[in-house]
Amino acid sequence: MLNTYFRVIVGTMVLLSVVLTVYVNPNWMWFTVFIGLNLIQSAFTKWCLLETILRKFGIKNQNNVGCSVKR
Repeated sequence: MLNTYFRVIVGTMVLLSVVLTVYVNPNWMWFTVFIGLNLIQSAFTKWCLLETILRKFGIKNQNNVGCSVKR
């Protein structure tokens, strides 16, 4: 379930930032860059702030998938 929430939230943030870039101000592209850098960072460190926030809201990690899989 955590993986599903994570993907939906990140995908929505990327789409929102692209829409804001096109229709509001090109500087919103930096938000897209920030999201991408955080995804790359989480791949190397196995830690993700969004995952920590979702866990505090009580979202469980099923099937041991997500951005910080414990191996």
